[in-house]
Amino acid sequence: MLRAERLGVCRGATPVLADIDLELRPGEMLGVLGPNGAGKSTLLAALCGELPATAGRVSLDERPLGDWPGPERARRLAVLPQTSTLGFAFRVEEVVGMGRLPHASGRQRDAQIVEEALRAADAWHLRGRSYLALSGGERQRVHLARVLAQLWPGAEGQILLLDEPTSMLDPLHQHTTLQAARDFAGEGAAVLVILHDLNLAARYCDRLLLLDAGRPHALGSPEQVLRVEPLQAVFGLEVLVQHHPERGHPLIVAR
Repeated sequence: MLRAERLGVCRGATPVLADIDLELRPGEMLGVLGPNGAGKSTLLAALCGELPATAGRVSLDERPLGDWPGPERARRLAVLPQTSTLGFAFRVEEVVGMGRLPHASGRQRDAQIVEEALRAADAWHLRGRSYLALSGGERQRVHLARVLAQLWPGAEGQILLLDEPTSMLDPLHQHTTLQAARDFAGEGAAVLVILHDLNLAARYCDRLLLLDAGRPHALGSPEQVLRVEPLQAVFGLEVLVQHHPERGHPLIVAR
């Protein structure tokens, strides 16, 4: 289990994250919401060890995250950053295959996993193409397949961290991407996803963390967090909160 306890992060002398108590649970998809500058990406960077904590700690299975050897940690924890770039003309399946580097599962098994991960990300049809020839949204789906391949097929004890994975995608592939993450959680992995779309968060996430100026404003189920008062306080947005007519989760409508 990945856990943050009284986590704080400073950039220079400026605190950007404070008082974060959070645990990622097996089989759960946790969404992180908040306005620009709220500390969402900083939280993800601290949870994966990219940024050092200036207060509190981050642990994996009660062991400080920094004590985990790189390859061992990479078999447990995969991260999709907000932007992923490559400057070389790798074929799509070669990019996805980079996710298998921490493993020693053999070429045949790796090729099978790459295919399955590409299919899960709805990017199988891109195989054989140069990464540099892809659109921004296609590249994003290839990188999703890469991090899925790193942990494939997902299991209890594994953690997947996604930073705005739907930002460059059309509506269909927004749902395809979040369903792939949802399916990964269904295999037992713990998934954290940063989102801006409140309705996508309500649709796919089990719990939500609402950040405001680097501090937790609300943490709970979509029904507990996506209410008029917290959304007005954090986003300054007047909304109506209704129920989805088929699924029953909160449906947010700007007034």
